[in-house]
Amino acid sequence: MRGLAGYREARQQRWRFYSLKGTRLPCPLQDPEGLQQWLGVEQFLKSPGQWHEADVNIEGDIVPAKVLQVFRKLVENAIETCHLSDRVHILMDHLVVRVVVETSAGQVELQLTPAVDIPTAWSKKAQWPSCLKRWPSPETVQCIKSFGFSLLACSSYHWQLSFLRAEQVLLEQLDEDGGCRRKCFQALRQMKEDVWCPGTRPVITSYHLQTVLFWTCEKYPYPKDWQVFSRGFLRLVRKLHKCVSQRFLKHYFVRKSNLLQYASSCELDALAQTLAFFLKDPQISLP
Repeated sequence: MRGLAGYREARQQRWRFYSLKGTRLPCPLQDPEGLQQWLGVEQFLKSPGQWHEADVNIEGDIVPAKVLQVFRKLVENAIETCHLSDRVHILMDHLVVRVVVETSAGQVELQLTPAVDIPTAWSKKAQWPSCLKRWPSPETVQCIKSFGFSLLACSSYHWQLSFLRAEQVLLEQLDEDGGCRRKCFQALRQMKEDVWCPGTRPVITSYHLQTVLFWTCEKYPYPKDWQVFSRGFLRLVRKLHKCVSQRFLKHYFVRKSNLLQYASSCELDALAQTLAFFLKDPQISLP
């Protein structure tokens, strides 16, 4: 999504009584929580006319559900214009745009999400890093914050914060000291996919595992902590088991957000039991 520039945090809070259908609600909309926020055109020094139009804007707010409606129509038009209707299909889902693409290897399902990039600021919700932390280095922190963040249109009224570029930088610089963090993370992800959480919609995703990795790297910041693969890998498994057992995994940047808040309790409990059995007898053959 282009044209918006000069982002700044909202200066004042206000109640919202509007609905997506244009009617006025008797009670205000729920305030955003955790990784969510409102987004108003007045938060940008530059906001072209299309962002003020009623197809995406209500009472000064750029509304993600309306943006998704416009985006879905653009995708439908693109599929038709490019004569791809026999190979690309849009699935019915009002909160996201999902498409199924027919390839030579079979069907591939994709989720397309409109995003507003904020490259000039760091979200005030992301109180990161904590004081006196040795990982990542101050130079890496400065680099990460220079990339800013993004806002994703994947709910009705609230935009979701995303720190994809920041997370990519952390992953790229994992083993600059010669450690085995990446190898441990890859092994953890492979065990999750093949043994602990197989299937297309697992209760624990690669993003959860990535967050576990970042927290563990912060707790064990020294190169000596990541010289032996077996020790590093089991640290990650123990951290994962603790988070799953407590049904609590803090987002690495927005630490008031619990990434497991809406996960299935039954599935988390079953996974916790599986991880507990594994930790009793890991049976790892490691160099």
